[in-house]
Order: sequence, then C-alpha cells, then structure tokens
Amino acid sequence: MSNLKPTKPMSGMVELLPPAQRCFDECARRMMAVLETAGFNKLDLPLLERAEVLVDTDNWDDIATEIYLFQKGDTKMGLRYDGTVGLARYVAKNMSELAFPFRSYMFGKNYRGERPQRGRYREFYQLDLDVFGIGGLSKNYDAEIVAILSNMYESVREFIGPTNILVGSRTFWNAMFEYLELDAETSRAAFILIDKKDKLGDEFEPALRTKIGDKTDVILSVFSDGYRAMLNKSDSLGIAVRELDDFVAQLGVMGIKNATIDLSIMRGHGYYTGIVFEFQLDNFKELGFVGGGGRYENLCAKFSKTSIVGVGAAVGFSRILVALMDDGKIDLSSFESNTDVCVLTMGSENVAYAMGITSSLRDAGIVTVPYLDADKKFKNQMEFADKIGCKFSVIIGEDEVKDKVVSIKNMTTGEQQKLTLEDAIDIVNRKS
Repeated sequence: MSNLKPTKPMSGMVELLPPAQRCFDECARRMMAVLETAGFNKLDLPLLERAEVLVDTDNWDDIATEIYLFQKGDTKMGLRYDGTVGLARYVAKNMSELAFPFRSYMFGKNYRGERPQRGRYREFYQLDLDVFGIGGLSKNYDAEIVAILSNMYESVREFIGPTNILVGSRTFWNAMFEYLELDAETSRAAFILIDKKDKLGDEFEPALRTKIGDKTDVILSVFSDGYRAMLNKSDSLGIAVRELDDFVAQLGVMGIKNATIDLSIMRGHGYYTGIVFEFQLDNFKELGFVGGGGRYENLCAKFSKTSIVGVGAAVGFSRILVALMDDGKIDLSSFESNTDVCVLTMGSENVAYAMGITSSLRDAGIVTVPYLDADKKFKNQMEFADKIGCKFSVIIGEDEVKDKVVSIKNMTTGEQQKLTLEDAIDIVNRKS
C-alpha cells in the first residue's frame, strides 16, 4: 500500500504550467498598466475579513454556503469572495486620509464555495476597479469605468479577441416596478426572472405571468418596443430612460462603440443601484459574462454614517484566461521560455568563473540560468539548456577560464564561437 499523498490539487483550484503562468502574468501586467495610466491606486487588502464584514447575520445556518467561513477562538472570519466589500470597509476607515473621488484597484485571489466547472473556480483571481465619492458621484464616472474596462480588455485582445458591452439599469426597473405598483416581494420576484430571461427562454413569459399577472405585458413591451416607449409613463421612468441615453452618448464621446442597451442585464449582487454593465467575448460567448459592474449608492452604509457613493467593475481574470488556455484557444508559443542564456560549466573547478559570468550577464539585464551540477556530462547539460528553451548557451570550460572568454552557442542555428564577455552580451542583446 502506497504512502504517497495525492499530487492533484483540490477541486476548483487552479495550477498553471510555466508558459501558461507567464501568459497569465503578462495579461495582468497589461491590464494593470491601463489602470496605472488612468491614475488608479493599487491596493492589497486582507484576504481574511471578519464574518460580520462579509455577511449581515450572526446565524451561520442562514449564510450562503458559497462563502468560506470559519472560527478561530472567539473570532468568526471568512475568505473574501470579491474585492468590493473589503474595499468599502477600507474607504470608510481611511476616509479622512483619502482624496475624493478616490480611485483604486486590486488584483488578487478570491474564494467561493461554488460547484467547480469550466470557467468557474473555488479559488480565482479577480481584478477590481472602483471610484468612490463623498455625498455623491457624477454619472460621468460610470462611463469612465466602462471605457477603462474596455481599454483593459483591448490591451489583451491578441489573446481573447474583441468584446461587446451590454448595458442595463437598476434605476429603470425600480421605476418600472413603482409604475406597475408592485410590492417589494413581487418586485424582487420579477427582478430575478428578468435577470434569468435568456436562460428561461420560452419559459420567461409564463413564469412572469404567474408572478405579476396582466402587468407582464408592460414588461414584455420593453423588450419588444424598446425602453424609450416608457419615456412619458412616469417621471421616474422618464429620468431612467434619459439616464440610459445619456450614458450611451457619453460612452460614444469616450470612443466606446461596442455598447448595447440590454435591460435583461441586472448583475447578481444586491448592492447595485444604478447603471449596470456586462462584458462578453465576441469569439467565446459560451463563457458567458467575463466582467462587469455598476453603481452602488449604499454599500458603505454598513461601515459609515457618511454617504459614500461608488461605481466599480471586476474582470473575471481566471474565468477568462484559464478556461481559454485549458481549451487550447490561446497560443502560448511565445511564452514557452523566459530564459535568454543558460550557463553550462564543465568541471567543478570552473564554477567560480561561471558564476562571475552569470552575475555579469544578469547585471546586463539578460535572463540567465546557470547549470550548477558542473560534474554532469556535457550532453546532460545541453539537454537541460534545450528543455528550458534558452536562446543561447554560454559554455565555460578550462580553456575559457584560462583565456578569460566564453564560448557562446546559438541554440537555434547551432553556431558556436569563442568571444569576450562584452561581445557575447552584445550578441545576446541583438538577438533578444
């Protein structure tokens, strides 16, 4: 009976091989560069939060099972399931030290205890971006968030292809339910059904009629005749319609042409109160929505009596990249190696010189990996250099040490020559 422990990670956890990890990191770098250029502050908030921060009840039996909660001593705590709740706490705590409107972003792991499936993981990376205002926040920031998010996806277009944006409005539906005189419970039921409209298909209309009866016809008319038909039905509906028109116009001014109004877009989180939006990949719509966000007026109310208004979004980073890489949809050939030079040493007596060469190459900004099992056969060392995909091998033997030079081999052409270190560095830099 084997005593070996399993090597497979837990279900819903992601591990990448080095080429995939390099691609993952490059995409993250590009997206974060867009945020840095837009003046967002990078934050790194705790992975653990008090349970009372994450949930609004002390009865754990009532808490959704997808939140990882546990207890240490007398302290109940949990792993964050997204970045926004912890960020709201942070903003409320540091209000007097921050300049508002305050813009920030986070890139890190989150945890949800949902059923693992393609594009859905229990441990996943998410990139969150938010803008907060004290007492209010111009609707222009909603449009800016969408424009920035669009630029972020555009920065990795070569890997994921083009995107399209679907825009919805909580404001519109709140006004609609008020116009139809639906009570809070019925409004919530209608809200849930509208959010599931595409999934329900032909079952949508009968399910809605069961909940709200003949008033279903008014809601169906929104999808058949367009939202502008509700412009003069009530003051609040008129405000919501004009808000949507102004939002799309503002996106156009910012150069965003791929946004469409789709009032079945609701976003699942309960804290959204205004414009909401979702991003899809044109070439991989089977992944569903891969990012989105919206405005939230009341999220910070649980932490501060001061009115703090936010608008934010999140990129489902693991959801996109891991799923596409698993399916072989992303070409990883350019990420197969991160090594420019492998230093091979023939004999332990030459290690000191080889390490000096390694340091000089690294000082020149050249990615260098030394093979330090110097007594291994040259064949074994070359096999290693070939396996890590380095562009050049620098070979150090007795003659190289004596003459204070290096032998450099082009791993693509097989050409080998003996040069000074300075000339070898020049060759590597010209070919890199």
